[in-house]
Amino acid sequence: MAPTDHHRLRRVAIAVLLLAPAAGLLWVPWYAGEIPRLAGTPFFYWYQLAWVPGCALCLLAAYALTRHDRHDP
Repeated sequence: MAPTDHHRLRRVAIAVLLLAPAAGLLWVPWYAGEIPRLAGTPFFYWYQLAWVPGCALCLLAAYALTRHDRHDP
């Protein structure tokens, strides 16, 4: 692969990492139910709370990929 292909692939990966939390949380009818329950908590609540660390990991990975693009020491 040429260097520009790696750069383009990295940018696509960053975009996917930044859009994944939005896509996972914006379509409410998909997760607006009570079943399955986790420790007595309805799916609606624990699904949203599971995205908190998931979103943090996505942002961390996107940040790491953007820092890799820069040529700072």
